[in-house]
Amino acid sequence: MTETKELTLDYVTALLRKRNMITEAQEREIHIKGEAQRARLKKSQESFYSSRRRLTLSEMVSPAEVVASLNIPLATDTKKPITEDMITEAIAEDAGIPYVKIDPLKLNLDVVTSNVPRPFAQKYLVVPLEEKDKVVTIAVADPFNLEAIESLKGTRKMKIKAVLSSKSDILKIVREFYGFRYSVGAAEKEFSGGTDLGNLEQYVKLRGAVEIEATDQHIVNAVEYLLHYAYDQGASDIHIEPKREKSLVRLRIDGMLHYIHTVPKAVHASILSRIKMLSRMDIAEKRRPQDGRIKTAFKDREVELRVSTLPTAFGEKVVIRIFDPEILFQDVSTLGFTHREFDVFSSFLRKSYGIILVTGPTGSGKTTTLYSAMKSLSTPEVNIVTIEDPIEMIVEEFNQVGVQPLIGVDFAGSLRTILRQDPDIIMVGEIRDKDTAQNAVQAALTGHLVFSTLHTNDAPTSITRLFDLGVPPFLINSTIIGILAQRLVRKICKHCAKQRPLTHEEMEHLRLKPKEYAVSYGEGCTECRGTGYKGRTAVFEVLGFSDAIRRLVTNATDVSLVEKAARAEGMSTLRESAIRKMLQGVTTYEEVVSVT
Repeated sequence: MTETKELTLDYVTALLRKRNMITEAQEREIHIKGEAQRARLKKSQESFYSSRRRLTLSEMVSPAEVVASLNIPLATDTKKPITEDMITEAIAEDAGIPYVKIDPLKLNLDVVTSNVPRPFAQKYLVVPLEEKDKVVTIAVADPFNLEAIESLKGTRKMKIKAVLSSKSDILKIVREFYGFRYSVGAAEKEFSGGTDLGNLEQYVKLRGAVEIEATDQHIVNAVEYLLHYAYDQGASDIHIEPKREKSLVRLRIDGMLHYIHTVPKAVHASILSRIKMLSRMDIAEKRRPQDGRIKTAFKDREVELRVSTLPTAFGEKVVIRIFDPEILFQDVSTLGFTHREFDVFSSFLRKSYGIILVTGPTGSGKTTTLYSAMKSLSTPEVNIVTIEDPIEMIVEEFNQVGVQPLIGVDFAGSLRTILRQDPDIIMVGEIRDKDTAQNAVQAALTGHLVFSTLHTNDAPTSITRLFDLGVPPFLINSTIIGILAQRLVRKICKHCAKQRPLTHEEMEHLRLKPKEYAVSYGEGCTECRGTGYKGRTAVFEVLGFSDAIRRLVTNATDVSLVEKAARAEGMSTLRESAIRKMLQGVTTYEEVVSVT
């Protein structure tokens, strides 16, 4: 007779002990603390689950959740705590059912929401993942209770392949995907319902994902689900793009765009109007590009959203850039500098006057470097004034001015006014014309520390760019403290990092001396969504204006000689900095070649 198994705390602890994931002492600790921990978890979840899912208290908290919440270290590697995913994977292997770590970015919203009704998914904790060759793959939370699968087979006449996923992952998909689909679908049916125009506050308090009720206005819900989803995925941008018959929603994560949802074309205008309203744009204006911003909160920290609309062939496209303070404001030492680069850049910051330039293309992390540097200098005794186009993120410690060309507020004019505002430190968003360059130089000459950016490929060519803007060599030598060029490279995912030798062709391409080099790459796993990369770091080229460099800055400046002199003083080029990070196992050969 086959033994009937149940997903209980006793079963889970016995399984973990059998697989040497916990010790005998840890097993006893789990049993001693387990019930009290279960009660605490129930209490924190009760208000949502009891009202929305109609579950009994005993069904609310799974054994895997209980064990994972205790932060028990893995017996075979005490640096790693036992997670709900580890436990779920062990249960799957024991039950003879495939384990799947759910990646929201790879799910098709229509497949998820069309095969299983939302109440059924909530009640039985199941979620469809894939439909292929008329077989629907469905994730379940309990491999020993397949009542839901049998019910679906009988009522919906579908072929089903069951896989096991963690309860937390399944609940997250049920909330976010069904919530978004229901809101968009209901809005499509009730398109005549207007949007509340009363709430025009700049600070928008987002409710928790579990608090958004189906009875609220559907467009409001859809936008909030979308924002929560983007925050959870660590996205830097949200793209909502109208096409001929539908609209696409894409997220940029670690510099790469990922397709997320398809939205009915009939709902696009309403979603756009809601976003415009929150960002204080003109809802009626559809022919001109507009910019706006939303300040909101996520997980107890303020997040700023910068919104841009653009009329396209099929309607207005909107891009929402997410500025997370934890990313924008970092300790300067954690930005990715080597010891030498950090020491040189820190010496720039200790100067009381002069110009510090940060160069690089759009999306190379210049804003993070500038904001982090200014934040490190910000004290009650210092007056920091910025001129930006637009203001990237509102910072209380800075006095920030937004450029508005339509009313004559430009970089050059604002800079002239700011000099009468008794500043100590000035940040000019970008030196893009002769007037701005001359005013920045004047500010530095009159005893101010000036930060600014240029769009050049590397640090030495910034000198040529300043010549082009009409700044004579003697003023460059008098005012420039140093120039920092930078790029962002993707970091290898630590969870799936592997090593391989660098090939002879790759060594030749990077101009490395022939010898054995071991480089890392990401194999692709659930943590990095199969990309092999997770997170980004910066590579730098730090050019300090020493006496030797200044002697080379003349009307007949040869940039190659400047670079040669700087390298003799210890400067690494962007390519060399990237290669160093590759050899340290931080990034890959492919990233080095792609970015530099």
